[in-house]
Order: sequence, then structure tokens, then C-alpha cells
Amino acid sequence: MQSVSTNPGPKKNFAIALACITWLSIALQYFIATGSTLNFFSYFTVQSNLLIAISLTFSSIGPNSKSGIFFSRLSVQSAIALYIFIVALVYNLILRGLFSWTGWPWLADNLLHVVVPVLYILYWLYFKTSGRLKWQDGIYWMIYPLIYLVYSLVRGSMVQWYPYPFLHAGNLGYPTVLINIAMVIAVFLVAALVVIFITRSRR
Repeated sequence: MQSVSTNPGPKKNFAIALACITWLSIALQYFIATGSTLNFFSYFTVQSNLLIAISLTFSSIGPNSKSGIFFSRLSVQSAIALYIFIVALVYNLILRGLFSWTGWPWLADNLLHVVVPVLYILYWLYFKTSGRLKWQDGIYWMIYPLIYLVYSLVRGSMVQWYPYPFLHAGNLGYPTVLINIAMVIAVFLVAALVVIFITRSRR
């Protein structure tokens, strides 16, 4: 049976502070972004940061509500930690060199891809709900990324816009894009197994 981590004071303060930082980071990125609103919300980075902002808001302000209980579940917290870890990993290892931001865009970029991911992973490590995840949880966590990738390819073929260069079928061709997707999913699975292992090997 899962139980909420002890030290509710520091946990709640950390959650509220991180929720505020994340909401402000998303708002900043939205106001300086170019392109349509739908394009903006089609980035996995934005969606993952939104999950953090929404989950921390509900779990800290209304922990006894249905939404608060849902977002306090270990499996949900761990899935979000996995998604934001992949955001930081892929962007900083593969995509960062493609852009040269300054000023407000630089700030928003680093908030969404570095600051928020690091802070949420620390939150997960120290304040996550106690319990042991099942190995099959990693399979369930793949549903959202797979739906996202399918959505990106289908919408991209319709509007000729893709959120990330490695998904641009118009430039790379579908065989290369499918290889890229397979590699991303493999990284997801390995990272998911590490997340699950952590919960099963320590209290």
C-alpha cells in the first residue's frame, strides 16, 4: 500500500515553488514563441512541463481531491519524472546545438529544458510517494509517448510542420524517422526500467 512521503511541510513548499516556476516558464515560452498555439502545445517539452505544473498544483493545493490523489500516486509521479528526464536528455544531447538563443528565449529554453527537469527529478527522488512499482508499469508509461509520436507524424504530414527535426519525415523520409522513433522508445524503456529499479531497491 502506497503512502505519502513524510515531512509534508518541506514537500509542499517545494511542490508549490516548483509549480510556480514551471507555470511561469511555460507562460514565458508561450509569449515569446512564434507560430500557432497548436504548434506550441505540440512540443513534448511543453506537454511534459505542463504535466509537472498541473500535477504539483493539484497534489499540493488539493491533495485530498480526486485530482490530487491521482497526481500523488507513485506511478503517475514516476511517469512524469521519466518524461521530463527524456526531455532534458534528448534536448541537451541532441537538439541544443541546433539553436543559439539569447535574452528571454535563452532563459525560457533553459528553464524548460534544464531547471524544471532537474528540480522535478530532485522532487521525485526525495518527496515521491513511497511504494514499489511493478516492472510492467514501464510498458504503460510508453502509451503516451507512442500516441504523441503518432500524432506528430500524422499532423506533420497534414500541415508540413514537425515539432522536432528527427521527426521531420518530409526532410528525412519515413524509414529514417521510424529508426529515430525506435531509438527514442528504446531510451524511454531503459530509463523506465531504471526508474522502477530505484523504487524497488530503496526506501
